[in-house]
Amino acid sequence: MIELSEVRKAYNQGKPNEFWALRGIDLRLSLKAVTVFMGPSGSGKTTLLTMIGGLARPTSGRVRLMERDISSLPEKFLTDIRRRTFGFVFQSFNLLKGMTALENVMIPAYPLGLPHEALRKRALEMLDLLGMAAKAESKAEWLSGGEAQRVAIARALINDPDVIIADEPTANLDGQLAEQFLEIMAELKARGKTLLMTSHDPRIRKAAVVDGIVWMQDGQIASSD
Repeated sequence: MIELSEVRKAYNQGKPNEFWALRGIDLRLSLKAVTVFMGPSGSGKTTLLTMIGGLARPTSGRVRLMERDISSLPEKFLTDIRRRTFGFVFQSFNLLKGMTALENVMIPAYPLGLPHEALRKRALEMLDLLGMAAKAESKAEWLSGGEAQRVAIARALINDPDVIIADEPTANLDGQLAEQFLEIMAELKARGKTLLMTSHDPRIRKAAVVDGIVWMQDGQIASSD
């Protein structure tokens, strides 16, 4: 269970341009399920996922993972939990140019200290899972949008995280590639992964793989189903 209690997040607090991105979020999210956060731009969707994933800390309130408060942990321990528990797929994919698809997938696992050959083998397995083994040695800038997305997903899976967080994963994909993404999500769910994603895409909202939708507005939860 992922639980948020009275989570608030301010930017530029105390300054004339102070902005509250989250305004008191109370939420419980089931594990091994697919939850989609929807709402207009600026509603707080992405900020909320950064709180859950430990990429940022709330200004006030608590984020709990399996009943453990992760929002107040020292950075060293939070970094370790983030690395082992969460995999991130960013909207722009954030692949490093000049590096191969394989090298991009391996990067998040380097801090774990695995032998290089074992890590390389696992990265190849992740690429193969997503139908990208043939592109392992291709530079990131040579990949199409759909290919780059699958490499980004492989990178998110390299540390075998329990929770995968994806920010607008279909924003730059055509209909066919969006369907492929949903098939990948269904496979990950079947493997027992928890998936949390933001989206404006009605194809995501209507997808059979989705277990719940949280609607956000002005930094608050408008409704959930």
